[in-house]
Order: sequence, then C-alpha cells, then structure tokens
Amino acid sequence: MTHSPEFLKLVNDAKSRIRETDVAGYKKMLAQGEKVLLIDTREESEWAAGHAAEALHLSKGIIERDIEAKVPDKQTSMVLYCGGGFRSALVADNLQKMGYTNVISMDGGVRGWREKGYPMTKG
Repeated sequence: MTHSPEFLKLVNDAKSRIRETDVAGYKKMLAQGEKVLLIDTREESEWAAGHAAEALHLSKGIIERDIEAKVPDKQTSMVLYCGGGFRSALVADNLQKMGYTNVISMDGGVRGWREKGYPMTKG
C-alpha cells in the first residue's frame, strides 16, 4: 500500500515522540518475563481475518475512547500493532498524551508477525 505524503508526515511526527520495537523485540520482552499487553489497533474486518492469538482488540477508531475502561492502570506495559506499524505509532502517541507511560508501537505490525510464523487466530 502506498501512503500519502501528509499521512507519512503525521506518522513520522508521532514516531519522533514514541518508542518502537519489532516482533523479535516483543518476543524478547516476554522471554525476559515482562508482563506486556499486546493490543491490535486494526479495524474490525482486519481483526476478524486474523490476529495475534494473545492480542486484545481496540481499533484505532475507538481506543482513545475505551482504553481507560479496558486498561485503567496508566503504567501498564503495552505493545500496539497494526498492519505495518504506522497506525499503531499514531495510537501510541495519543495514548502517551492521555498519560499512558509504557506504550510501544510494533514496527512491522501483523505482517512481521506472520512472516515469523507466530500463531494467528481468526474471529
């Protein structure tokens, strides 16, 4: 998918303020015993087509509205993913603005997850 220049400007601006990891970095966090909540920020149709088995679904369209009810502790470690890491970067930036302090965007997103052969679930 080709992204528009203005969208990429928004993403790059957000990325200047957030932390990022990749799939291997997320798996390393888990292997080191870190408790990390994995959140899929893609749209409902993308989620239904397949998502990381352990992920919670809070799409970019609703996460800012619903995050405080689902994750009230603003210190919770969260790794956010989307298709490739752009939308999750925007969400990470917004969650930080809302006071969440341990939010990380997964660069490579679900594509990187699939490439590594990690478990996916449908529905």
